[in-house]
Amino acid sequence: MSYVEGLQCRECGRTYPLAAVHVCEFCFGPLEVTYDYDAIARDVSHASIAQGPPSMWRYAPLLPALTEDAGSGAGPRHRVDLGAGLTPLVPAPRLGEALGLDDLWIKNDTLNPSNSFKDRVVSVALTAARALGFHTAACASTGNLAQSVAAHSAQAGLDSYVFIPSNLEEPKVLGAAIYGTNLVAVKGNYDDVNRLCAEVAGEYGWAFVNVNVRPYYAEGSKTLGFEIAEQLGWSLPDHVIAPMASGSMLVKIDKAFSELVKLGLVSEAPWRISGAQATGCSPITAAFKDGSGMVRPVKPSTIAKSLAIGNPADGYYALEAVARTHGAMEDVSDAEIVEGISLLARTEGIFAETAGGVTIACLRKLAAAGTVERGERVVAVISGLGLKTLDAIAGQVGPAFTITPALEDFQSALELAAAARQEARA
Repeated sequence: MSYVEGLQCRECGRTYPLAAVHVCEFCFGPLEVTYDYDAIARDVSHASIAQGPPSMWRYAPLLPALTEDAGSGAGPRHRVDLGAGLTPLVPAPRLGEALGLDDLWIKNDTLNPSNSFKDRVVSVALTAARALGFHTAACASTGNLAQSVAAHSAQAGLDSYVFIPSNLEEPKVLGAAIYGTNLVAVKGNYDDVNRLCAEVAGEYGWAFVNVNVRPYYAEGSKTLGFEIAEQLGWSLPDHVIAPMASGSMLVKIDKAFSELVKLGLVSEAPWRISGAQATGCSPITAAFKDGSGMVRPVKPSTIAKSLAIGNPADGYYALEAVARTHGAMEDVSDAEIVEGISLLARTEGIFAETAGGVTIACLRKLAAAGTVERGERVVAVISGLGLKTLDAIAGQVGPAFTITPALEDFQSALELAAAARQEARA
């Protein structure tokens, strides 16, 4: 059964019926899905979750699954599901040693169907959209969301329109276009694209996953938190560090932990959550560092295009979650992002896109400052695959040496490389 009650404004608390609305008509605050937690607590247990599918939909009672097939055993008839979620949570001892952390883990969301965490939010958004009667899906995107909306729409037989900045990385453009979506390249940055989509959403009867069905879409990020707790043996980590674009992922991981405590699925224990941004687009981190709590829009200028949202919708709520849990925020330069990508790859064999480089580089700075403590159980969220952002590392890595197909050339190259390493150590 569905445990969803309705929508509620985060600011004034006014309630609304389930519909494709995302802003309170009274105070213009954002709307959020509400649930019958008493009913969930009666019906949901570790055992019932374990019996669910090996995907994020094992947590369906805590997601806005709006309708179901009565007695079919097939789950919600509107579900749009490519199998996102239940991605690996892996120990990272070599990276931990490099950063001075004794108990570091990586939540590897590069292994979702379209290789980013956006599959979580899109699966939920389009499931809700179909239940609400929509036949066309749409989004504003910095790349990962476009690819995910295109893929899920193709599988569900929905028409789709995805709007992207025209200077997006080519792998992300091709990765969305291959699914047959209507790809709209807009001459401007993400915030320009998002403003256009808000206007288009008002003119056409489409489900814009990050506009009119955003309350449902955002709930998908909670599954990161649910999985982390389950994969740690139904316990909470001490500290999570997550990349921030709009700030929604961080906010929803925090909400997931709160819900698990409320339902008695984990023991109550403190956790900390910290946010990571690129210096070239760090409006949330800037508000944290200056102590103002005022998230001032910026014009993005960073290689981390998946995080390049200059006017983040959930910035205030990310600041609140970090402050309440005694976490922190940090930002890093483009050069540090590339080094973060390389460090994760060299130590743990995980190739992250630029957002992952932001996470690891910020974690490095926070650990060096003692803000992330050596003995904490720390989880770093890696949200997308490095093959999506190859331009960021072009010219930074490549062949160790180039030789003719002759053994003596190889031996000479080895000797030169050894001599260079010795000279570097001297």
